Amino acid sequence: MTPDAGHEARYRAIAADLAAKIRSGHYVPGEALPPQRELSASYGVTLMTLRQALRELSDERLIVQRHGKGTFVAPPHLAYQLGSLRSLADDLREQGHDVRTVVAGRAMRRAPARIAAELRLRPGDTALRLERVREFAGRPAVHQVSWIRRPVADQIRDRDFTAVSLYTALAEAGVVVARASEVVRPGLLDPAAARRLHEPEGSAVLVSTRIAYTPDAVPVVSDHATILGTMMEIRTERAATGLSLTWGATS
Repeated sequence: MTPDAGHEARYRAIAADLAAKIRSGHYVPGEALPPQRELSASYGVTLMTLRQALRELSDERLIVQRHGKGTFVAPPHLAYQLGSLRSLADDLREQGHDVRTVVAGRAMRRAPARIAAELRLRPGDTALRLERVREFAGRPAVHQVSWIRRPVADQIRDRDFTAVSLYTALAEAGVVVARASEVVRPGLLDPAAARRLHEPEGSAVLVSTRIAYTPDAVPVVSDHATILGTMMEIRTERAATGLSLTWGATS
């Protein structure tokens, strides 16, 4: 075995051992790994070799390295499905994730100009502002502000949104949501969302803006969600003329 091959075998063996410990629950999501110097000493390798092993784990999204803080086990990654018209929490629960909703605010307020335009309200009209935080794996992952137009808002304003999704509350109130338009774009964490998500202001995030419509094209909900990119990926299945398309390397 050449020196280069021996070096590669060592860091790959370390990566495999740490990955096995993470997957077995020896190290749990969100837990800090021992300091690098301690790990390198325990495996009997240099810091350079250990760091190559950690890079492999980072590439596999098993760990997250935070500058100045250390190395942490990554939370299981969430997938935000684009092909369904349901609440975010319902999407994630169907994938088997335990999602906790915290209601951070609920009040009838005068709609800002942008919201009024999206919901086709008159200047000065009020709507229900519902602010929620979605927690996953014990960490806040999504900050969500929904505006619901009246009279729908009056029917659902007292629902327990820690236990009932907004879409379920709408359906039970007899409101049919036929379609929604949604834009997902990269963004930076603003001060209000940063406080709710306990992350530094300016962190990279995904921002989803969704407007839901009734069958007669009346907009009923304007939803704005700020999603931590470290906690969620976007996934969709595409098909054309009934044929599922897959991407792969050409031979």
